[in-house]
Amino acid sequence: MTATTPPVSELERATMRRVAWRILPFLIVCYLIAIIDRGNIGMASLQMNEDLGLTAKVFGFASSLFFFAYFLVEVPSNLAMQRYGARIWIARIMITWGIISAGTAFVGGANSLYVMRFLLGAAEAGFFPGVLLYLTYWLPAAYRARMVAIFMVAIPAANFIGSPLSGLLLSLDGWLGMRGWHWLFIIEGIPAVLLGVACLFVLTDRPEQAKWLTDEQRSWLIQRLSEESAKKTAIGHISLWKLLRHKDIWLLALIYSGASAAGSTMSVWAPQLLKTFGLSSMEIGLVNAIPYGLASVMMVIWGRSSDRTGERRWHTAMTMLLIAAGLLMTLFTSSLPATVLMLSMVLIGAYSMKGPFWALVSGWLSSSTAAAGLAAVGALANLIGGGLMVNAYGAIHDATGSYAIALMPLAALCTLAGVLVLIIGRKRQQEQAQAAHAAVAK
Repeated sequence: MTATTPPVSELERATMRRVAWRILPFLIVCYLIAIIDRGNIGMASLQMNEDLGLTAKVFGFASSLFFFAYFLVEVPSNLAMQRYGARIWIARIMITWGIISAGTAFVGGANSLYVMRFLLGAAEAGFFPGVLLYLTYWLPAAYRARMVAIFMVAIPAANFIGSPLSGLLLSLDGWLGMRGWHWLFIIEGIPAVLLGVACLFVLTDRPEQAKWLTDEQRSWLIQRLSEESAKKTAIGHISLWKLLRHKDIWLLALIYSGASAAGSTMSVWAPQLLKTFGLSSMEIGLVNAIPYGLASVMMVIWGRSSDRTGERRWHTAMTMLLIAAGLLMTLFTSSLPATVLMLSMVLIGAYSMKGPFWALVSGWLSSSTAAAGLAAVGALANLIGGGLMVNAYGAIHDATGSYAIALMPLAALCTLAGVLVLIIGRKRQQEQAQAAHAAVAK
């Protein structure tokens, strides 16, 4: 069932164009740097693991600690942003994660790497759900899937840019007496600090404070958002503890954990996988960029398709099943071209899923629950997907020596997620239809 799109007035068109150009480019750049700093450990591992004597199991555990810290701090961080405002809180997040990311260059072994990855997760926690919450302050529902997809194109774009860049930085090996992976962390950590300072001057907390909108545009946007907020009824205002006990939050987190795990696992382990084909660090960076380039394009196209049709459920489910199909393919072939195809299917699915899914979720949560709800879904998904699956891959690979077998738990998770979103989405449609019928009857 699809929604009919009402005609768009010139005022609406001009307002949304100005809002989009004011906030999206800057947030995209911020998120791009965040993803580079989060995932550059995968490229750094090409030198770092040997230098520090890290096994696949130890490296997987170190990488997963980011997500455990993210889980612990994400909901409190998002609530803090609601209290202190996006301008100040996003600046705080970026400055601290930039410092910690650069500081990872000075780890001397497994234990210090554990500490730095945990601190990086705690520092970055709240950025993504904070931006999602921030966008609900500015974007009417009809614009969210495409705008979130455009914002989240920073994820594959970061790896598309970051993989070759990291490969190049690894070639600085020996400069000023430091290894290439040292320079990788230092140089890629600095932009986050600078952008964090810029947040204080670029971001505006709420439409009511937007002096860069005309009075007419500001009034239209405030009224439109207020009207939409008043119509929301699903998962109303409940305490954080009750929210975490709400089965729908856990089901949504389980669905999103498939995409989260796919993106996180590939970010951390794909460089090691490509290394088995005898490629140099620079060649690994270039080949690894191909799937991310394709995913960057497809996630925007898929988000626009979801908004144009008003359909969220199938747009989400199909991407999860695409991931599962790509992962299952590894059981039958292991050539370099087939591996690149597998990575492309997985990453296209993982990133194209995000726009329709978050539009679906934000439409189900009331405005009073959005801050904690969005963060809870993201935090739980990162724990299940990033924390457990990244760790499991390393342990299974060490035990079996097979990357294909190590990917099978992820394939099962994504299949389950695809089925769940179809079931829950249908249930929601039936509840909404019943509510509408009851309203008409009254």
